[in-house]
Amino acid sequence: MNMKCKTFTHIPPEYTFEDLTADTSDAGRFYDCPIGSLPSVTTVTGWEKNKFFAKWRRENPTEARRVTDRGNVLHAVIEDYLNNEFDRSKCSDGVYELFMQLKPELDKIDNIQALEVPLWSEATMLAGRVDCVGEYNGKLSIIDFKGCTRAKTQKDVDNYFLQATAYAIAWQERTGKAIDNFAILMTCEDGITSVFEGDPVKHAKKLLEAIEKYHSAHALT
Repeated sequence: MNMKCKTFTHIPPEYTFEDLTADTSDAGRFYDCPIGSLPSVTTVTGWEKNKFFAKWRRENPTEARRVTDRGNVLHAVIEDYLNNEFDRSKCSDGVYELFMQLKPELDKIDNIQALEVPLWSEATMLAGRVDCVGEYNGKLSIIDFKGCTRAKTQKDVDNYFLQATAYAIAWQERTGKAIDNFAILMTCEDGITSVFEGDPVKHAKKLLEAIEKYHSAHALT
């Protein structure tokens, strides 16, 4: 049976997003931005948890590689789908299953303004690539896609809220348009699909705290 694909509407913003090159160091990933080298959003918001995962990756290299590859392919398949270019042959059965679990939530997206565009902010001094900016259930949102092995609780993914908040701030700086919602769409190998929504403003204080902790730990302040 052929999968029924939604046709997504794209509404490019007036702002032109310049590409950013990136390098990785011991302090994380850094983007070369017009105002200098800025740490990535994911590096700063997830650095405390990354210490645990770095140890896990060293102890489980095969599984770590599988999870990383799965995530990269899943993101590419989702991006193709949202670009109205879905190709079943590009994904393995496992990735396809994860995609199909998430598809009902993906189909709630429309009026897409950006996919995988680079953003940077003078307010946070962070940079990165946002998965998607578009309407989710009719609300303009920062939308992030996650694949995981097991279902997560809200506490498990609090750093994702900070990521989305950082992208909302950067988006408003670059485009002049405010975004007051984020949606984290998560599909898991245990068959669970989760959606976490929130208001970026409510997480701005915790984002600032995370930035300060990162800089203090890396002696960059």
